[in-house]
Amino acid sequence: MDFALSEEAQAVYDMARAFGEAEIAPYARDWERNEEIPKALWPKLAELGFGGLYVSEQSGGSGLSRLEATLVFEALSESCASVAAFLSIHNMCAKMIESFGSEGLKAEFLPRALSMQTVFSYCLTEPGCGSDAAALKTRAVRTSEGYLLTGTKAFISGGGYSDAYIVMCRTGEEGPRGISAVIVEDGAAGLSFGGLEDKMGWRSQPTRAVQLDECGVPAGNLLGEEGRGFAYAMAGLDGGRLNISACSLGAAAAALRVTLTYMGERKAFGRSIDQFQALQFRLADMEIELEAARVFLRQAAWKLDTGAPDATKFCAMAKKFCTEAGSRIADQCLQLHGGYGYLADYGIEKIVRDLRVHQILEGTNEIMRMIVSRQMLAAR
Repeated sequence: MDFALSEEAQAVYDMARAFGEAEIAPYARDWERNEEIPKALWPKLAELGFGGLYVSEQSGGSGLSRLEATLVFEALSESCASVAAFLSIHNMCAKMIESFGSEGLKAEFLPRALSMQTVFSYCLTEPGCGSDAAALKTRAVRTSEGYLLTGTKAFISGGGYSDAYIVMCRTGEEGPRGISAVIVEDGAAGLSFGGLEDKMGWRSQPTRAVQLDECGVPAGNLLGEEGRGFAYAMAGLDGGRLNISACSLGAAAAALRVTLTYMGERKAFGRSIDQFQALQFRLADMEIELEAARVFLRQAAWKLDTGAPDATKFCAMAKKFCTEAGSRIADQCLQLHGGYGYLADYGIEKIVRDLRVHQILEGTNEIMRMIVSRQMLAAR
């Protein structure tokens, strides 16, 4: 059993971290203030192959393993978890297009996704359907030219910002078997957006409702087969859970690194606060939790890469463990900064805010527990 990263994997991590330090970290607070990531950033990431991290090399992607992809998201999140998480969403969409799209659909959209000239968003959640995603109400009615979509999607990262949307909609019966996936391009007739959501974190990602009012979509924009959309949507979630776990760990590692520096400089009672044993213990506890979460994440990624039968269970466990560990570590780092941690200048409060949503998206951590317990009961 070898726990070391390969030279190639380490190089991927180093490249992503260097890019983040140069192109993201210096501007992350401004982007949060402006509530938008400049679109010019995405082609720069695509030049590194980050527009299709696990799209196969035969299709023009980078062909990375899921484990290697987590290194990218961990490294970028050391600069800004909001930016890294948005990139994860785009990559999930690119992989769905490669895996399930017709040859015509792939020819139309995949090159643009890989170059990030077309930025993708993922539209599953609805105002009344979060964890119970199979109960979605957005309906697609067949026409002679394709489909007319009517419904509303909620909490969509990139709503009104992205260039195209993979939309889960109902083409048939109730339940998961009646759901299909279609691509809706920005500017389509009948496509509109709600107001910009005023969020706790991830503020650099524009988040809006996506509204479809008899929105016309060509028949060729159907992703795969009718009635298979829910299966396609779920297929991407194991990897998405790994990615968001990696985002939590990268941001937590950055918070811990800043805290170590701060504690060496901050003086109280005649000495730097890193000399107090009680605070040293807290540092040790955070490092232990961070490293335990990192090993757990990489084990889950390895299982997904190797097609292990319990990969879904391990992805769910890792997502629950890592996202909660990341938030705990960030919160403790803020506490060790005292009042300064509450100020935006030190960067810790942004990390605390950005990481909180990781316990909710890609399946809530309550749903992760449900997945794990059901598999335990099924295996007894």
